Amino acid sequence: MIRLVIVDDDPMVRTGLRLILGGEPDLEISGEAGDGRQAMEVIRDLRPDVVLMDIRMPGQDGLTTTELLLRRPGAPRILVLTTFDADDLVLRALRLGAAGFLLKDTPPPKMVEAVRAVARGEPVLSPSVARQVIAAATGGPEPRGPEARRELARLTEREREVAVEVARGSSNAEIAGRLHMSVATVKANITRIFAKLETDNRVHVAMKVRDAGLL
Repeated sequence: MIRLVIVDDDPMVRTGLRLILGGEPDLEISGEAGDGRQAMEVIRDLRPDVVLMDIRMPGQDGLTTTELLLRRPGAPRILVLTTFDADDLVLRALRLGAAGFLLKDTPPPKMVEAVRAVARGEPVLSPSVARQVIAAATGGPEPRGPEARRELARLTEREREVAVEVARGSSNAEIAGRLHMSVATVKANITRIFAKLETDNRVHVAMKVRDAGLL
């Protein structure tokens, strides 16, 4: 059973998420909070596996709350929710250690699978948000294509295929299905990709793939 806490200042959003997620047999809504300070107390008491965190809230926002939570031993995995296609706060949340981010209007089946993926330890990037965040993170006058292509040349052909799927925001299960691999093999490929590109972050892999012109 995956235990969840929903953190959002909008009661209607919390109700919607509870309806989407609460009916799944392997998901349990353990609690909710309407702001960051309340979330700290609820999460301390309930010790959930995954927290769905609104990034924009009055008072203590989701970014500050994420940073404080991830300093704690045994911290839950944080899945950031946003209504914005391009939001530098989302990128900052990922750098702080958030497990991923989703648009609030993500279709219910995708949202359910995202929660499960995060609980399994798989970072989740909503594709429509990922494209905007990657573009913002890699913007500027400096051409990065040649450098990115040199770095990706370290990968085998199979690893490049996996890297492209990562850049598209695919989960490990989706990559396995599309490339006819087991999930364990996908994880092994991603581990090698991280080592060769000297990163531990899917967003950084996606940036390299985009700069190399492989999308």
